[in-house]
Amino acid sequence: MRLPLLLNAIINKNMALFGSKKTPTEDKKSAAAKTTTEAKVVESKKEAQSMKDLYAETATVKTAGKAKGTVYKHAASSRALVKPLITEKATHLASENKYVFVIARGANKIETAKAIQAVYGVNPVAVNIVNMKGKRVARGKIRGQRKDWKKAIVTLAKGDSIKVYEGV
Repeated sequence: MRLPLLLNAIINKNMALFGSKKTPTEDKKSAAAKTTTEAKVVESKKEAQSMKDLYAETATVKTAGKAKGTVYKHAASSRALVKPLITEKATHLASENKYVFVIARGANKIETAKAIQAVYGVNPVAVNIVNMKGKRVARGKIRGQRKDWKKAIVTLAKGDSIKVYEGV
């Protein structure tokens, strides 16, 4: 019966030599630190929930008898639209209510129209897509070619507009 008590005393004494023995006040401090970190975690979860409220347009889907997954509204649009194309010609087209975007290579007119609706909140009247060939380039003796890409010219209704050129 005394042997475990002696072993505990020896272990505690040795641990104190290595600095791992905590005093009761240190235990209270660590407990207080744990509760503050737990409070921060709960607070961050609340913030995450409020962000979910901002992007509330989600849908839960069942995939062929497997686990449920959440599909976000902007998920497909972020894959379809790469970036707005800002060139001199695109600026002139904007005066005609036509906006130019670089889109993903696999995107089609329907996906592009849905992406514009989801991201910018305007319904396009027409979407025209152009396959652009990558330019041939040379760096000294090394010759190569840039990637091929797709360009979409999106026509909007008469009163609609997209704020593409803000901050440019």
